Amino acid sequence: MHIKSVKIDQFGGPDVLQLVSTPCPEPGPGEVRVRLTAIGINLIDTYHRTGLYPLPLPTGLGCEGAGVVEAVGDQVTSLQLGERVGFCLGLGAYSEAIVLPHTSLVKIPEGISDQQAAAVLLKGMTVDYLFNETFPLHGGETILFHAAAGGVGLLACQWARHLGVTLIGTASTPEKCQLAVHHGAAQCLQIDQEGLAEKLAELSPDGGFPVVYDSLGKASYELSLNALAPLGMFVSFGNASGPIEGVSPAALAASGSLYFTRPTLGTHVTRPGWMQRSADRLFDLIANQVLDIQINQTYGLDDIVQAHKDLESRKTTGCSIILP
Repeated sequence: MHIKSVKIDQFGGPDVLQLVSTPCPEPGPGEVRVRLTAIGINLIDTYHRTGLYPLPLPTGLGCEGAGVVEAVGDQVTSLQLGERVGFCLGLGAYSEAIVLPHTSLVKIPEGISDQQAAAVLLKGMTVDYLFNETFPLHGGETILFHAAAGGVGLLACQWARHLGVTLIGTASTPEKCQLAVHHGAAQCLQIDQEGLAEKLAELSPDGGFPVVYDSLGKASYELSLNALAPLGMFVSFGNASGPIEGVSPAALAASGSLYFTRPTLGTHVTRPGWMQRSADRLFDLIANQVLDIQINQTYGLDDIVQAHKDLESRKTTGCSIILP
């Protein structure tokens, strides 16, 4: 039996993505084969494709998906055939099926669709660790969140509103700003508008924001530093505009004894039990209608080149998924 999968054998633009036929993988001890029904598309996939986050070649791409347990290897007792499961850091997700360690999977409860799980796990767990682990928010804070209309951003807007946090966002177009406000941002400003730094200073608390969550990287780094209050925290969790070329301790000192951190989801999911607990928090917020999962773009596996072009050109809003 063969399956369709997306592979790359060199780093580069979207055109290096190839849809190929490969033998259906068999699970080994401690592993599970999942027949995928929905696959998430994320910016980290483009970082893997370009080599910004290099992987050994050739390689599959995609990190997030949901489906049904189709086969289990020896020593797997926690999952049964036919159970619905999801994952957020399983490399090779752009495929009709995938084999993963059983510890990499979370159970999807009734009331949550496979498409919702595939669209939300990576992005939602990212917001979870940003808001609950990196700079814990308790309500009443006023924060700055870049790319507020993206997949992570729209979840962050809704989550912040639920917590009683005033989220000031940025986005690339007026339409995206309106979308962020609709989902819970107190205000959203165009990232390229004239006088943005001054406007952010007006919207921030006295002295600046206590925290900036920044997934843009290079284009917003200096803006974010200048927007922070003394002892504020710069949380860098992405590189959509290119990597930050260097962090100067002197610049952090001059801007007011700032903290700089670069957290990753990969660190958190290795903590025993954290992944299922985080997924349960997400699923509970969805079930209680706190989070509305916006799946605004849907592709097939044979559309993957266009999907990456759309993502990198910032044409997308909310979440994008593949239906294999």
